[in-house]
Amino acid sequence: MRLLLLLLLLLLHLQIYAPTTTARAVSEYEALLSIKTSITDDPQSFLSAWNSTTPLCSWTGITCDHTGRRVTSLDLSGLNLSGTLSSDIAHLRYLQNLSLAVNQFSGPIPASLSAVTSLRSLNLSNNIFNSTFPPQLSSLKNLQVLDLYNNNMTGGLPLTVVEMPNLRHLHLGGNYYSGKIPSEYGKWEFLEYLAISGNELEGSIPVELGNLTKLRELYIGYFNTYEGGLPPEIGNLSELVRFDAANCGLSGQIPPEIGRLQKLDTLFLQVNGLSGSLTPELGILKSLKSMDLSNNMFTGEIPTSFAELKNLTLLNLFRNKLYGAIPEFIAKLPELQVLQLWENNFTSTIPQALGQNGKLAILDLSSNKLTGTLPPNMCLGNNLQTLITLSNFLFGPIPESLGQCRSLSRIRMGENFLNGSIPKGLFDLPNLSQVELQDNFLAGEFPVIGTSAVNLGQLSLSNNRLTGSLPPSIGNFSGVQKLLLDGNKFSGSIPPEIGRLQQLTKMDFSHNKFSGPIAPEINQCKLLTFVDLSRNELSGEIPTEITGMRILNYLNLSRNHLVGSIPAPIATMQSLTSVDFSYNNLSGLVPGTGQFSYFNYTSFLGNPGLCGPYLGPCKDGDVNGTHQPRVKGPLSSSLKLLLVIGLLVCSIAFAVAAIIKARSLKKASEARAWKLTAFQRLDFTVDDVLDCLKEDNIIGKGGAGIVYKGAMPNGDHVAVKRLPGMSRGSSHDHGFNAEIQTLGRIRHRHIVRLLGFCSNHETNLLVYEYMPNGSLGEVLHGKKGGHLHWDTRDLDLGKKFGDGVDIVQWVRKMTDSIKEGVLKVLDPRLPSVPLHEVMHVFYVAMLCVEEQAVERPTMREVVQILTELPKSPSSKQGDSVITEPSPHSAATAALDSPSSAAKDVPKDHQQPPPADLLSI
Repeated sequence: MRLLLLLLLLLLHLQIYAPTTTARAVSEYEALLSIKTSITDDPQSFLSAWNSTTPLCSWTGITCDHTGRRVTSLDLSGLNLSGTLSSDIAHLRYLQNLSLAVNQFSGPIPASLSAVTSLRSLNLSNNIFNSTFPPQLSSLKNLQVLDLYNNNMTGGLPLTVVEMPNLRHLHLGGNYYSGKIPSEYGKWEFLEYLAISGNELEGSIPVELGNLTKLRELYIGYFNTYEGGLPPEIGNLSELVRFDAANCGLSGQIPPEIGRLQKLDTLFLQVNGLSGSLTPELGILKSLKSMDLSNNMFTGEIPTSFAELKNLTLLNLFRNKLYGAIPEFIAKLPELQVLQLWENNFTSTIPQALGQNGKLAILDLSSNKLTGTLPPNMCLGNNLQTLITLSNFLFGPIPESLGQCRSLSRIRMGENFLNGSIPKGLFDLPNLSQVELQDNFLAGEFPVIGTSAVNLGQLSLSNNRLTGSLPPSIGNFSGVQKLLLDGNKFSGSIPPEIGRLQQLTKMDFSHNKFSGPIAPEINQCKLLTFVDLSRNELSGEIPTEITGMRILNYLNLSRNHLVGSIPAPIATMQSLTSVDFSYNNLSGLVPGTGQFSYFNYTSFLGNPGLCGPYLGPCKDGDVNGTHQPRVKGPLSSSLKLLLVIGLLVCSIAFAVAAIIKARSLKKASEARAWKLTAFQRLDFTVDDVLDCLKEDNIIGKGGAGIVYKGAMPNGDHVAVKRLPGMSRGSSHDHGFNAEIQTLGRIRHRHIVRLLGFCSNHETNLLVYEYMPNGSLGEVLHGKKGGHLHWDTRDLDLGKKFGDGVDIVQWVRKMTDSIKEGVLKVLDPRLPSVPLHEVMHVFYVAMLCVEEQAVERPTMREVVQILTELPKSPSSKQGDSVITEPSPHSAATAALDSPSSAAKDVPKDHQQPPPADLLSI
């Protein structure tokens, strides 16, 4: 009886709380159509087949079970879809795999997903999902892979995931998670992959992470800022293969317990504040292949225990405070391919056996205190690509073997004491792109160049003791962009073949003994922006053909033996910003029009025959180097009349000026009155704009002024940029006229609209429409830069920096100012990029930051160069960077391995793991 009564009560309870209408079950077909409806943009119509005329199991991205009636996998990754994820995903009850990676899905992750308890893999990486992780998803007990990399998730690291006992792969990196790493994250029994890098985490690294004894990969760096150093318990991760804790504020010493990680093959701890000596226990990591400890504060010598690292392929110790000799055993490491020790205090000689393993590819020992000679067999296996030893105290000859090193692409040996001649064949190497041998004691003649030197982009031989004439074969440098031969003893004429250097932008032949005329063929170098032929023995006239170089900024012909006049057409070269014709034998009238009206008279000194402003009057009618008969005699009546009229005009002008001055004093009080000029119909007044100028409304500050956000009476928001007005007697308007003339007439979806401007002779206010998505700088340099793909932006030159860091110098150091080095500074969050476009944009960017202003192109020239985009070498493999490149040490990308991104790619997107981790 009691049991019956209990059943009746239960039925009554269900009746009371049941919905008033009968709920209809949603079929998988309807659920998928609901998902399609929530997708607002499908630019390539991938989901056009999702309709009633096509069998459900044939729809794009759908996989069914063997019965053909149940959807087990939904994979829409990489389809460039936008929208939200419908809550009807809950009705795909048999779903085991859900991947929406590399799209533009936004909004929160639906909590209804918790109903799909069969789910084993959930990949939402590279989207714009936001909000916090739904706690309801703790019901996904079968989940093994959870990948939320590169979204906009906020809050603390979710504790819900700890209740997923079967997790093997957890990637929460590249979000906005903050706070500390929960100690509960040490509870997983089966976890093999944990990535929390690229967030805003702080606090200390919990010792409980040492309990993850099955863990194989651990990534905790980048944008996180931890307190203290690595806990000793890190040594308990006996299965760990890859450990990346770069750029996350670590301090202290590396714990000796790290030596217990016997399966570790990759250790990245670069860009931290680690100090003390290098832990000797690192030498017992016998599986180690890649170790990057660069950009720290390590001191002392390289431990002798490192001799046991027989599998090591990459060793980066640059930018530390290490000292002593480079140990001889370093040269005997059998697998060593990359050795970068620059910017330390190493002394003594370079191990002479370096390179004898036949595998050395990158060697950078620059900016130390090394002495002695260069090792003779650095390119023994013909694998050497980069050789940098600049800024040391090296002496002796350059090894002749480098002349046969066909793999060599970059050689930088400047600022040493090297002597001897340039090795035969060096300039003929087919892959050579950069040669820097400046500031040495090299002698001999310029080598004859074959037809293989097509890739050489920069050649610097400045400040040596080279002699002889330049061979005509110099014209074979068809790809050279910078040719710096200044400060030598070259003689003879400049060969006319110089005109074949179609890519040449900078040419410095100064401080030599070149003679004969200036080769008129120089005008065929259409990209030249800088020409310095000063301090030579050049003779003859200045060729008029030089005016054909339309983007030339800097021209220095001083201290030669040039004769004749300065060609008048040079004055029409609007690109010229600096010239120097001083100390020649030029004569005639200096042009006074065009750019010449701005040049300083010191540019023409030392030419007794030149005349013009500041140089004295032309002698006896001497104009353009010719002499006219002198006209003598008293002033004519006509000339006297002209003088009288002139005096009268001057008197009238003074009177008018006095009247204007009086009126200006009368209107002085009106000078501060505001005036609003609108470029379209506006529903606000100048007073509404002035109300925005409050401290609380500031949204940005910069060199051009302060930007305020303001609300107008009609509810519209505007951005107001406040610029200083021109002070009395000043010609600098702080960009005011430039902005109103340019933006006032432009309407483009990518350019913010200028609504109008206000001025009162003291201050200028530019009124723009308000763009709520932040600044370009935030999009490029913030943590969400990965969403601005290559098609919609140019190049991000990095920021994985602190106050006072000069980004230009950093980029030059990392790339050696050659476009092939751009991969070292490319934003690793970009999923894919066309490499030829990257190099082209980077080339233009480096032109724009030349140290001398005269060498920088104008914006018109920038646009022109950008439009001359080289064609993609479609037949060349590896022309684009693969999905999700790893945020690794920039230097290790130099080998351009297609596997360099494997560590951060979700497992269902990964390629097979590389044989080694040289470029991870």
